[in-house]
Amino acid sequence: MRVVVLGGAGFIGAHLVRALVSEGHDVRVFDKSQAALESATFDPSIECLAGDFSDSGSIASALDSCDACYHLISTTLPKSSNIDPVFDVESNVVATLGLLRTAVELGVGKVVFLSSGGTVYGNPVTVPISEGHPTEPLCSYGISKLAIEKYLNLYSTLHGLNYTVLRLSNPYGEGQRLGGSQGAVAVFLGRILAEHGVEIWGDGSVVRDYVYIADVVGALLAALRKGSGKVINIGSGYGLSLNQILDSIEAVTGRTAKRIYMPGRAFD
Repeated sequence: MRVVVLGGAGFIGAHLVRALVSEGHDVRVFDKSQAALESATFDPSIECLAGDFSDSGSIASALDSCDACYHLISTTLPKSSNIDPVFDVESNVVATLGLLRTAVELGVGKVVFLSSGGTVYGNPVTVPISEGHPTEPLCSYGISKLAIEKYLNLYSTLHGLNYTVLRLSNPYGEGQRLGGSQGAVAVFLGRILAEHGVEIWGDGSVVRDYVYIADVVGALLAALRKGSGKVINIGSGYGLSLNQILDSIEAVTGRTAKRIYMPGRAFD
């Protein structure tokens, strides 16, 4: 298939692109800058396009002649989205509406959207969380992800657009940025290896589901082949606290983390 990966130069996207190529797909990568594309060090045979996700011309070029589209782009993070919800909505929800319109116009066969397995639900009522769990997001990031899910369903109803939504938990693995602003496993590991303090929001008891990147890619590949109109949770199926993550890293590295406990955050 001819497949475009929007946000393909990121941590998840780069792993996905290489897996798609290994399966024999013809892959095009779209990301926000040429620098991001170059840092991903893709094989020269992979077509790479840099552009603005909100620009209709750029998206039309990205989707042109493609059978399927992976939408991995997010311009905000859960912790920053509440600072400027207007930007969050404009750069994610409105921009995605432009993507969906273009996908319909160009006859793209399927859209696979990477949603959030934590933020769309809010505080858990039951654990483990099923796809039928109430959705009460506590941050704009989760609201925007949920809105995009609803618009995908609308475009399926109105225009027959085939789609699958994967509500992803917290991915980790090779290639994740040690100095990034998200991804506890990689960030904590990077801080400990550099002998820097590790800042923890709250008392470290916050529990999340962490899933290995190869399993994430397996789910993304399966979503290309199977199902329509599906919303599926993707995770390991069990939770670990931040303190447990740090304990594991200490055991592996033989180093002691300098734990700096900060006030908790409401959306956690």
